[in-house]
Amino acid sequence: MADQTNRRDLFKGAAVAGVAAAASPAFAQSGMPRSDPQTRYTDTPFAEQRQKWPALQRDMKPVPDSGETSYRGSGRLAGLKALVTGGDSGIGRAAVIGFAREGADVAINYFPSEEPDAQDLARLLRGEGHKVVLIPGDLTDETFCRELIARAHRELGGLDILVNNAAYQQSKASIAEITAEQFDRTMKTNLYAMFHLSKAAIPLMKPGASIINTGSVNSVSPEEELLDYATTKGGILIFTKALAKQVAKQGIRVNMVAPGPIWTPLQVAGGQLPGKMGEFGQNTPLGRAGQPAELAGLYVTLADPAMSFTTGSAFGANGGTGAI
Repeated sequence: MADQTNRRDLFKGAAVAGVAAAASPAFAQSGMPRSDPQTRYTDTPFAEQRQKWPALQRDMKPVPDSGETSYRGSGRLAGLKALVTGGDSGIGRAAVIGFAREGADVAINYFPSEEPDAQDLARLLRGEGHKVVLIPGDLTDETFCRELIARAHRELGGLDILVNNAAYQQSKASIAEITAEQFDRTMKTNLYAMFHLSKAAIPLMKPGASIINTGSVNSVSPEEELLDYATTKGGILIFTKALAKQVAKQGIRVNMVAPGPIWTPLQVAGGQLPGKMGEFGQNTPLGRAGQPAELAGLYVTLADPAMSFTTGSAFGANGGTGAI
């Protein structure tokens, strides 16, 4: 009971902030038609499939929807400069599309083997007249993290929004199966990179800037097969809350999005145990997994200068599980 009370107190502020944001007209994603959330996307179980890490979105079946044809902007981020890690596919791709169509210039970081997905996205957005900078590289390298921030700042002409989204996830049924190499890579990709990138970015950011971290329902309700991944996601939650307090006096906001089961390349690159793909997302109250496009509005809203009193908060997008 004490643990439940502590968790309730921990997220009370986030819940209040979430209700306030949801009530705001600025929270709505422009152009999305009203429909039943149960049937907006397929509830058909996903076919068993696997790709070598980090996987390509273009080769998934079905291909995730990151808002390529549905997201319509209204100038909410006009003139801002954003960097999104893991921005070639999945949730990061949805954030990039939302940012660009809301008027921001965007730099996209991704692992070098994800170049095909990154090029697909760049062609789409550049064809619409948006500025897109591609910066491939490995976020487990501290030196590259610092260079990434410097290059994004230089090529965009500033840095107003940092989205720490890239992640490494490998499901293992037992701690005995988690190698030291896997544990190290998970920590360096999910936690260390966020630290290095934020540390390098903050001195370059002006009042009104925003850092958005991608957490997870695993931040508070870990799946047993995601021991190392869930550990990092719990760390991201606390990092978000603590950093928000540190940089508030600099006028920089820090928030976290906490997705539930979302259909992204993470799932086909080792994120699900063998034979379990068909169960992915089926146990949510909405009866299906989410699509990246359904999170774009959250990232746009948290980056929007209109949300100037929202910082240190976590926002769930989990199909009704209520973890956050």
